[in-house]
Amino acid sequence: MKARVLSGMRPTGALHLGHYHGALKNWVRLQAEYDCFYFVADWHALTTHYEQREVMERYVYDMVIDWIAAGVDPEQSTIFIQSRLPEHAELFTLLAMGTPLGWLERVPTYKDQIEKLKDRDLATYGFLGYPLLQAADILMYKASFVPVGEDQSSHVELTREVARRFNSLYGRASDSETLIAAALAKLAKDDARYFEKQRKAFGETGSLEALAKGEGMVRKAAANVAGFTTDDAELLLGHLKGSGKSILTEPKALHTEVLRLPGVDGAKMSKSYGNAVLMRDEPAEVTKKVRGMVTDPARARRTDPGDPAKCPVWQFHKLYSDEATQDWVVKGCTSAGIGCLDCKQPVIDAIIQEQTPWRDRAENYLANPKQVHWIVEMGTERARTVARQTMKDVREAMGLAY
Repeated sequence: MKARVLSGMRPTGALHLGHYHGALKNWVRLQAEYDCFYFVADWHALTTHYEQREVMERYVYDMVIDWIAAGVDPEQSTIFIQSRLPEHAELFTLLAMGTPLGWLERVPTYKDQIEKLKDRDLATYGFLGYPLLQAADILMYKASFVPVGEDQSSHVELTREVARRFNSLYGRASDSETLIAAALAKLAKDDARYFEKQRKAFGETGSLEALAKGEGMVRKAAANVAGFTTDDAELLLGHLKGSGKSILTEPKALHTEVLRLPGVDGAKMSKSYGNAVLMRDEPAEVTKKVRGMVTDPARARRTDPGDPAKCPVWQFHKLYSDEATQDWVVKGCTSAGIGCLDCKQPVIDAIIQEQTPWRDRAENYLANPKQVHWIVEMGTERARTVARQTMKDVREAMGLAY
């Protein structure tokens, strides 16, 4: 059985090259190895753009078309829409009951987004709570891995903490202390003391070495101690981690290569900045945008030598050009042997070549939008099956199954 991966994107409409090389390319690669769930995070979009209701539907389906055009296969991956599954809102609400406020306020992107989006009123409960909603999205599908760049690791760590706290609060039987003591009594006294030492070290410092040693002690007991059952092992592993029975799975961050392409103005590529090359831009539009890209400011004239490291176009060459072309660029730029338009042409050719299959695949869905709707409906129903089982487990653990 494949391990499960979950990831999502806020619907912003048609995607650009930064989206593809920053995330989609990894999604396509992961689906061959994992059970992938990819969702449209439309509720997340509302945490910062809650007034943009008119464009949401178009943005959702434009984005899904780009996913499929890039190679996300609906036969291999589950594609669904967050808001079609009220279970996400229910789990978010139930997790909120036991999540400390301070955990949300310390998420690095919370203050960062408030600083960057000063033109928006973000003094809302929805914006403060979006990392917890994100945690609910992940925990709903008991995902083992979440593909993220290093800058998003804090969200996965919060999700792990939320799962651990939930399991600690609701994964323990009323007689858990008695059961733990009975399980420890089955160990040799030195082994029991060793286990408690590692548990204390992990609880106080978060030492992964102590966690590994404690887990090793439990595995050793499971293999060698007469009368030590799998229930005893699960109980002590939960005790070691400070949690109870694993109702919600603690996911791990799957660190993937995240490439951040500059836009045509040299800043980060973003549709909101108006500097993006879209995945399905026509060749003439690509040519116009790339030919107009800013370059090394030192090359004010054709005869001025430049430095590729100071030129945004070089970032595209590192991604799209082979070694021989890159050598040609470096030599030509630093010696003023080639002009900036000469330098840009291989990038234009490579982007247009990359885009051709995307536009071809997208054309089928643009001509038949109901096919896209059907793909999303089928994926949403597959996701619903998993979500309902998770909520059944959660309600039972919380005493709400009456």
